[in-house]
Amino acid sequence: MSIHIRPLDLVVIIVYLLGMACVGVWFSKRNKSTEEYFVGSRSFPGWAIGLSMLGTSISSVTFLAFPAAAYVLDWRQLVSNLMLPAVAVLAIVVFIPFFRRGQLTSAFEYLEDRFGPSARLYGTLSFILLQLIRLAKVLFLVSIPVSLLTGIEMSYVIIAVGVFIAFYTVAGGFDAVIWTDVVQAVVLWFGGLLCFGYIAWNLPEGPSQIFSVAAQHDKFHLGSMDFNIGERTFWTVALIGVFNWLAMYSSDQNVVQRYVAAKSLRDARRATTLYSVVAVPTWAFFFFLGTCVFVWYQVHPDAKVANLEADQVFPYFILTTIPAGLAGLTIAGVLAAAMSSLDSSINAIATVTTVDLLKPYLARGRDDQFYLRTARWIATVAAALMIGGAMLFASIEKESMNDLSWIVASVFGGCLVGLFMVGFFTRRVDGFSAMTALVVSVLLNVYLGLSLAGWLPDGITMPVHSYWVGIIVNLAFVVIAYTVSLFRGPSKKDLKGLTVWSMER
Repeated sequence: MSIHIRPLDLVVIIVYLLGMACVGVWFSKRNKSTEEYFVGSRSFPGWAIGLSMLGTSISSVTFLAFPAAAYVLDWRQLVSNLMLPAVAVLAIVVFIPFFRRGQLTSAFEYLEDRFGPSARLYGTLSFILLQLIRLAKVLFLVSIPVSLLTGIEMSYVIIAVGVFIAFYTVAGGFDAVIWTDVVQAVVLWFGGLLCFGYIAWNLPEGPSQIFSVAAQHDKFHLGSMDFNIGERTFWTVALIGVFNWLAMYSSDQNVVQRYVAAKSLRDARRATTLYSVVAVPTWAFFFFLGTCVFVWYQVHPDAKVANLEADQVFPYFILTTIPAGLAGLTIAGVLAAAMSSLDSSINAIATVTTVDLLKPYLARGRDDQFYLRTARWIATVAAALMIGGAMLFASIEKESMNDLSWIVASVFGGCLVGLFMVGFFTRRVDGFSAMTALVVSVLLNVYLGLSLAGWLPDGITMPVHSYWVGIIVNLAFVVIAYTVSLFRGPSKKDLKGLTVWSMER
């Protein structure tokens, strides 16, 4: 189903995109070293880092998949995000000081200091894999409304949007990522508020009708309170949230890169606090927006909506209901959501590939200009893989992209959370214990993935929901690593500054 674009909407979108392109060109002049390209010379204020963290984490999953999840079901997938503040406290007190010691650029440099090169290599490769999957998912999501808007074939839209984002990210480096993320976080909120204001103003009974109609259909439900590992109950989703936020705050290069790019420890902590305060209301608002769209079509039925996938309903509403010009601003919000996430991941992949693979292993001893040029080429390759992956996502059947992303992250997330947690909170576990546990846990991860895919005989298949895979694998890693360490005795390595028990106060 295609919708003809209105000239005023097109003008608004083009102006926005030109502005983002100019930012990339402007900052390309400043990128004379890898220190500038990867962490902006570690000079960003806390408020900018905080808004950038918001921009990079919300992505078009927030703008499109969250409303889709609320539209088609209820608010149960919000529960995982409600766990953020508790984990944020741990990040502010523990994680940030770890990563700001010395001049670290990558999260995985810590793993080598703590457990050795093998742990660093595993962390790097796992991160790159997950980020490439995330890039493809987000690019696909943002291409849905653009394709609807223009009637252009989805694959051409994916290529065009991907190339544009790659241009300003490759050119502008981390400076462009941070400052475009700040703008994009504001644009995203503005677009969402426009949609809410239009719905609330034009419902026959006003804003109160949103709550009355939604309550009749149980749209604010947060899931069953039963503890059932086979269903998306409240407790299942909450535990997934704890693990997801532990992973993000402790091992996600997109976040760690912002910790170290802040101009001081205080600014890094201030940024994380700001992000944690703003992010939960942001996610809740976009779930609420999905509920508002559901109510709108209950009050103003549209036969065409029944033929749309869940992820297409909100874009369809924007393009057929919101007035010209305002719809353009809202679509700019969708683009902003995607761009703020994609540019961060592309830059992060270039950073860890250069810092964790090229410098220590593949191309040692080269000058800084070589690494800077290579980082730009890596970013370009990552963008190309993003485009190819988005085309693959477009051909996959799924309940919603938010649901699919949880499955992918759970099955392919590996043991990174457990690896960092054991490193931070134990002194006994050494490199051998960690690597032994890693091998066993990765095999367990593969087994659970094969079980979920239905590729194993029924007799040896474990009946577990895909959401639990990441939790099971990480818990198994922690238990195995600590058990092995009990037979080896305390670690003989100097752990000064590497655990919570040996940090310099």
